[in-house]
This record gives sequence, C-alpha cells and structure tokens, in this order.
Amino acid sequence: MAAVYCFSTADIKIQLRSVPLLPPGCNSCTHGLKSPGFFRTTLKPNDHTRSEKTSVNKRCWQRSESALTSGSFISDTCWWEQSDMSLSPRVSSLMMVVMREFRGQQLCPVLQYGIVLDAGSSHTALFIYKWRADKQNGTGIVTQHSECHVKGGGISSYAGERGGAARSLEPCLDQAARDVPKDRHSSTPVYLGATAGMRLLQISSPQQSAQILQEVEQKLRSYPFDFRGAAILSGEQEGAFGWVTVNYLLENFIKYSFVGRWLSPGRGTVGALDFGGASTQITFATEEPVEERDGGYSLHLYGQHYSLYTHSFLCYGRDQVLKKILARLIQAQGTSGTIAHPCYPAGHSQKVSLSSVFSSPCTPAPPDPQAAPPPAELTVRGTGHYRHCLGNVTQLFSFDSCAFSRCSLNGVFQPNVSGGFMAFSAFFYTHSFLQKVTGVSVTTPSQLEDATKSVCGLNFNQLLLVAPEQRSRLQDYCASAVFMQVLMLRGYGFDEKSFPQVSFQKKAGGTSVGWALGYMLTLSNLLPAESPVLRKALTLGAWGTLMFLFALLLTAAVGFMLHRACGAKSEGNIDSPI
Repeated sequence: MAAVYCFSTADIKIQLRSVPLLPPGCNSCTHGLKSPGFFRTTLKPNDHTRSEKTSVNKRCWQRSESALTSGSFISDTCWWEQSDMSLSPRVSSLMMVVMREFRGQQLCPVLQYGIVLDAGSSHTALFIYKWRADKQNGTGIVTQHSECHVKGGGISSYAGERGGAARSLEPCLDQAARDVPKDRHSSTPVYLGATAGMRLLQISSPQQSAQILQEVEQKLRSYPFDFRGAAILSGEQEGAFGWVTVNYLLENFIKYSFVGRWLSPGRGTVGALDFGGASTQITFATEEPVEERDGGYSLHLYGQHYSLYTHSFLCYGRDQVLKKILARLIQAQGTSGTIAHPCYPAGHSQKVSLSSVFSSPCTPAPPDPQAAPPPAELTVRGTGHYRHCLGNVTQLFSFDSCAFSRCSLNGVFQPNVSGGFMAFSAFFYTHSFLQKVTGVSVTTPSQLEDATKSVCGLNFNQLLLVAPEQRSRLQDYCASAVFMQVLMLRGYGFDEKSFPQVSFQKKAGGTSVGWALGYMLTLSNLLPAESPVLRKALTLGAWGTLMFLFALLLTAAVGFMLHRACGAKSEGNIDSPI
C-alpha cells in the first residue's frame, strides 16, 4: 500500500488516503480505488526517476475518459512516471499529490478573468480580477489578480494630443496579456471607466472627450480580450461602486464559514468616502427616505437588496480644490504682484501660469484682460496662516440655503450619517500625513483640527525634515487637511460620536480600495456561469467524521492519563512505610 496525499488546491486541507499501488502496465489513477473517481495529479518522483517519464497508457486513459463522461468528476490527464511498463520498486517512493475526491461534485473549476481600467483625473490604473466561473446567488466571488499603473496623467490630460491617451495604455495592456492565461484571453471582458477628469472635459470640450474615448476604444479592441465598453461613469456610479468595494473587502456581503459554505454574515454595511482628483463622493446605506431624486441608488448583490444614498461633488476633488483656492486668491489680490497664499507653508514660493489655473471648468473666470494684460506667470508665496486658509477654504462651500429637511453643502440633501465608514484615496494620504507629522492618531474632530493647525503652522523646511520624500507635495497638505476638516465636520456632519468610526485606508486585504472592484463585482452579474465550483473545506460528512475521531482521540487521551495516575498511586502505596 502507498500513502497518497490528497488535498484541495483551493483551501489546502490535507488528508491521507491509502490505495493499492497501481498494477504493472496501468497508469490510470482510477485503477485500484475502491470507489470510482478520477483525480488530477501531479507526480513528484525522486531524483533517481526524475528523467524517466513515459506516456500515458492508452487502455487506462480510455477508462479515464469514461469516468469523465459519467459526470461524476472532471480533471486533466493523469499519468505515472516509471522507467518501464512494469512496476518498479522505485515507484513506491513517488509522492502523488491529487485533488480531493468530492462525491456528486465537479472539480477543476474554470477561472474567469475580468479587466477594469480606472481612468481617473490624475492617472489611469488597470486592475485584473478573477473569479470561479460559477456564481454565489447571482454574483461572482471576485478577487484581485494583479494591477498596473499607467505612467503619465489621466486620459483627459491628452486632450488635443491625437492618439496620446491610447498610446499611454499600451504598457499596462501588454502586461495584462501576460498576466491573463492565453486560453482565457477571448473570454476575458475588458472595461474602461472614466471618472471626474473626463466628466469635466465633457463639459468644457465634448468633441475632445468623444475623440479620446474613441481612440481608447480602438486601442482596447486591438487586444485579444472581449471588449465590453469604454464609458464615462456618473458621479453616483463612482460612489456606489466604491461602496461595493469597501463592503466586499470587509466581508459584509458574504463570508466563508468554518463548515465550508459561503454565508451571509448578518451584519450591517459601512459607508464609503472617496476623495479623488476632481470629485469627492459619499455613499452609505440608509433607511431614511432620500428626498432628492438623484440621491438614491439601488443594488442587488448576493441575493440581497441595498438602498443607498450617494452623491458626488464635481470640482471638489483634491487637484481641483487646490486650483479653486489659488483662483480665488488671484481674483482677490490681482495679477500685478506676488500672490500671498495662506495655505502654503512659509518659506515656500513657486511660479504658476494663469492658464493652468483658469483652464478648468471648476475655476471662476480669469481676471479681466481689458483692465491690464495679465502676465503669463505669477509668483505665489506661502504665509502659513491657518485661520486665513480656513476662511478661504470655507468660501468654497455654501451652507446657507437648503430646500430639504437636511443638507450637507451647496443645498444638497443628505440623511444623517450613521455607522462606520471607510475613507480612501486622498482622504487616506492626507490623514496619514497628519499622523506622521504630528504624532497624533487623529480619531476625533478636535484631534483633526489640532493636527491641521499644527501642519499649517510649520514652515517648508520643518515639513521637509519630517517628510523629505514628499518634497513636491508638501505645500499642498495644509489646504488638503483644512478642506477635509470643513467637508467632513461641517459638510457631512461627522461629530464626536461618528468621526471615530471612520477608518482611513489605502488597501484592504491586499486589494486597492476604489470603485474598480465594485464595478467588476456588479458587472459579473451579467457573465454566464460555466461550471460548478469546488466546495471549499470539508463536506458535512467529512466534518462529522473528523469530529468523531477527535472525540475518540480525546477519550483515549483522558483514559491514558487516568491509567497513568492510578498506576502512580498504586506504586506510591507499595513504597510507603507501614
């Protein structure tokens, strides 16, 4: 008899099984097993037999084919390594690693892959996801396979440069062609979703926006994948898909149980806060009625229905906020001299072009050229004044008018925030910088305000000592922190009770947090199931057997200990004096 180590590659649960050694001349794994079955095997010979491979015995392979067609099991070719067709003693030293046997189930599930390109305002990222071809209650169990970040700016930055956006994607698409198995290329859907950067370009130049999408689509179609679309996502879609990503990674939709089944965890969801380059989103589940028509969003995932509140504030992403602040300062101070910037640290100055500030639809009109021709560039000098910075940032919002029972900012309805939230993108980077510079955990509104004051009060050289690796971004952190403070506390309404429930994260479970995974999860509803997937962990019968054996072993151990104790007591009675 030879020990055959059986395990599932899905969960690496090991068990031992003894089967007769294969008789001479037969290479089929099914031969000699007490019950019919067919296993995918990987044979690992010792050093003496490593080079002695023979082909599969045709007669036994035909028998294996009949097992395949019976519908009980499925696998790949099974073969045995030996020096000749007679059974060699060296064969007994081989270790056969096989898939576990599952009665009434099928093995070797096909993996499906999907590609999402997140075409953001500042850069593009390509994510490859994979899932088993069956689906749990209508939605695939999706995990991240790999990712690639495109060099350069977002695709909207190539406006006016014919073919530039499409060419920028080539290195990452080439990597995707290597990362996805070739036999899955044609069945791998690829989607491109453009966000706020392209939404702004669509407002300012619809023609250039359409041209970029067309060029990108042509590029994606030139690769061997199943192109499904290149589109500009609405702000509400971006927020909702980000919410899906967050709750999927936290296992709030579905959880793998210890008995080997996917189960609903029965707990609530958390909200999502996204601070991108050109927009910011807030999304959370609510039972309150959504008074604004465009603020509601419904999703059906894992057999459950979710009613969400979501809103996207265009022009309130980090990059656009910095432009809006600078534009206000130029409007107020004019273009005849140096611009004093209270959000820039003292000791910092830089040249900025008027075109870079006022070319965005988010910024107000440039100074009137009729009064005096403005210079092409201006010098901006930092003063590092928290109160003045706070005043300028607050002026970016409107808190005065509200036509609903409650508003966040700019007259937009929002229910009261409740439960936990995950904040990502620029929220994470800003929060992390505050923690690093001040040494404060920043888990309460007062700590957020104090940390922001501290950062805004440091000059450029002091900031450089603390974070030299971020030299090119140091001047922007005060403005970003003040904006986050006003938006979250006064706008969204987080307070001493709700703010500590906000978790600032970049990744969860090794997966990047953003809308792309949620997009793939939702779109997987449209993909057909191909074959049942292997159930993870132990079956209920195997679990019961394991528990019986454990109880038996425990009973034997207790009996042995009692026997030893009684024996020791008897010896003590014999040796004791009378």
